[in-house]
Amino acid sequence: MKSKASSPAKVILFGEHFVVYGVKAILCAINKRITVTAETIKENKIYIKSNIGNLELEPNKDISEINSPLKPFYYLANKLLENQKTGIKIDVESEIPLGVGLGSSSACCVAGAAAISRLFNKTSKEEILELAIEAEKTIFENTSGADCTVCTYGGIMEYDKKNGFTKIESEPNFHLVIANSNIEHSTKMVVEGVKQFKENDENRFSILCDKESKLIEDVLDLLKKNNTVELGNKIRENQEYLETIGISNEKLRKMIQIGQNKSFGAKITGAGGGGCIIALTDESNLEQTLNQFKEDNYDCFSVKIDFKGLDTF
Repeated sequence: MKSKASSPAKVILFGEHFVVYGVKAILCAINKRITVTAETIKENKIYIKSNIGNLELEPNKDISEINSPLKPFYYLANKLLENQKTGIKIDVESEIPLGVGLGSSSACCVAGAAAISRLFNKTSKEEILELAIEAEKTIFENTSGADCTVCTYGGIMEYDKKNGFTKIESEPNFHLVIANSNIEHSTKMVVEGVKQFKENDENRFSILCDKESKLIEDVLDLLKKNNTVELGNKIRENQEYLETIGISNEKLRKMIQIGQNKSFGAKITGAGGGGCIIALTDESNLEQTLNQFKEDNYDCFSVKIDFKGLDTF
């Protein structure tokens, strides 16, 4: 028996860090994918093969004792093998750069949950999402589930801690250029730095949260109107707030400057401190924006919004 599933990566368009303090964030799935193939085998083993290494273990190991980025797959396989007289072989293929804020772990968990669970049951998207969030908690204990959600359903969504996620029905046709700083960073340390900024100046941080909330409401309206130029201005404004809370550095500032030279606007996406920036474009300035980064030897590529989400086949 064999099962296959594919899930998209994601970017945060607006609201990173502020979402921790009750402000909405806007996320979108992008057309870079992870594909997971799962197959039942006679041997009582769990085999996982990927471009970041392999894992071979017997079932029923304590998940806390497994020191591997592949442990969400082991968690899923082990959970779903309960009461089954079989083993599982899992193959992971990825188009998504790892550890740069593009949701590779969430896409892995979603595609893994779908491929493995459908070896045994016809699981719904809701059930797959629940499994994926459980699996992601083996590596990110306090995950909000927002990344897994957008990787499951695709498109654009708004998310806040109180109300969860809401799918945005607009289907804008912009492109994003993603450039990778190749700076290693710790999300935990960056988040702690923002928390320190807040504690040092509660009033200033509260004003920034209010400004970000107003920006998000404006963005939701602009998405309905497919107004790419004005969305670019909001991206520039959001970047100013991210600079203020201290998640940027000289290299990221230089990249944003390069991105804003030809695009409608550029900003950090994700935790900051490293990782990637995004530049908003359409067909009129896509190639020029890509070329600006390539001339300075940055790793970069273009994406569109993925409206499909999880795909099983």
